[in-house]
Amino acid sequence: MKAHDRQKRMRIYFTGVGGQGTLTATTLLARTALQAGLDVVAGEVHGMAQRGGVVESVLLLGGWRSPKLDFGEADVILGFEPLETLRGLPYLRPGGAVFSSSDPLPPVSVALGQAAYPDLARIEEKVRQVAGQSRFIPCRELGIRAGSAQSGNTVLLGALCASGVLPFGVDALEAAIRIFLPPRLQESNLQALELGKAALGA
Repeated sequence: MKAHDRQKRMRIYFTGVGGQGTLTATTLLARTALQAGLDVVAGEVHGMAQRGGVVESVLLLGGWRSPKLDFGEADVILGFEPLETLRGLPYLRPGGAVFSSSDPLPPVSVALGQAAYPDLARIEEKVRQVAGQSRFIPCRELGIRAGSAQSGNTVLLGALCASGVLPFGVDALEAAIRIFLPPRLQESNLQALELGKAALGA
């Protein structure tokens, strides 16, 4: 999608685990889109309040009536944990874009030795079989560098906004951070945005 094509509809699927701030990231990107003058519909597909549970949400741009999303319909997947990115892959339309953290947060079943965590290279390979564009970024690591692990979500949002996939760019995200995040969180998230932008060009 061209950056200036503000009328084209777009469906974004978010997936992560409880405690990462996936829904907060969804809200921030929704507010960014609203500030950019876009029609926005957002909703939670599935969420677990407990830390470590799967959290999924959707953001639809361009005049959708409801936040319904079926398999094969997402234009973009934002994965805040690589295994959850793999699990969410059926939602991606062929040729869509995937932006994912490469930093694993293994589920309880892995920690208990009941399941094996797949190799990151295998996850990336499966994503490339479907996606037209994919990037895996060490979001947690970069978030810690920016000041907090939670700002790793903004690393991923920054990379997405810098990619040209959305009908707005990093300037819109920066403005939303300054407007909607508490002052104590702004510095780390602005730094995270820059790290995400830089990671995309790496």
